[in-house]
Amino acid sequence: MNTDNERAAVEAEAAAGPAFRHFHEQLRDLKQRLLEMSERAEELVELAVEALLQRDESKAQQVIMGDHRMDALEVEVEHLAISLLALQQPMARDLRFIISTIKISSDLERVGDHAVNIAQSAIRLSQLRAGIVPGPEIEDMARRARKMLSDALDAFIRADGALGRAVCAMDDQVDALNDSVFRIVITHVLEDPTTITAALELFLVSRNLERVADLATNIGEDAVYLAEGKQIKHNFEEKRRTVPAVPRVVP
Repeated sequence: MNTDNERAAVEAEAAAGPAFRHFHEQLRDLKQRLLEMSERAEELVELAVEALLQRDESKAQQVIMGDHRMDALEVEVEHLAISLLALQQPMARDLRFIISTIKISSDLERVGDHAVNIAQSAIRLSQLRAGIVPGPEIEDMARRARKMLSDALDAFIRADGALGRAVCAMDDQVDALNDSVFRIVITHVLEDPTTITAALELFLVSRNLERVADLATNIGEDAVYLAEGKQIKHNFEEKRRTVPAVPRVVP
């Protein structure tokens, strides 16, 4: 933004009065809490996978305990967003931002739940002391899922529709890795039936990482909605254009 535009923005905000400034302060607060949720979600997923790979039960317990803050943040974000909707009556992009924030906070809270599931699997695998170990596919899935989360929130905060669509496209790679893990664990079980419990735990880890990627995809779709006003979930816009119009019946 150049100097003239910055000066115009400051003058416009000053002319709008304290109510306008208070509204945008609340919006900034809402954005900051959402960013905190995103950072914590990424950290929990990373720590849960570390606990799995290192068979570190103490790290797994840290994930389980850390999920409480995610729950609290979701409630804080929801309350603040509802207050803004009720008292400020936002319009256009501000309205889309607030509505999407409520949905995203729920998605991020669920990411925390999936991290807890991974941590619990890590504890069970550590106690089993099974010979089967996580393959590189699990690490690759975790890395891709975390990147999707980071990029999705970045796309939403910046209202970057192109980045939001790129995040959605990444989901296919994680789905393919999930299928690969499934084939690997089935092979282990067929070769040695005693590994069935450990193999199922590894597939649960893979499935939870795949769900994290799905939730990141949801956020990417919300970023597109915020930036472009288009709903790309379930190919909604494409379907709406192809559905034939219902003829109006005139009595």
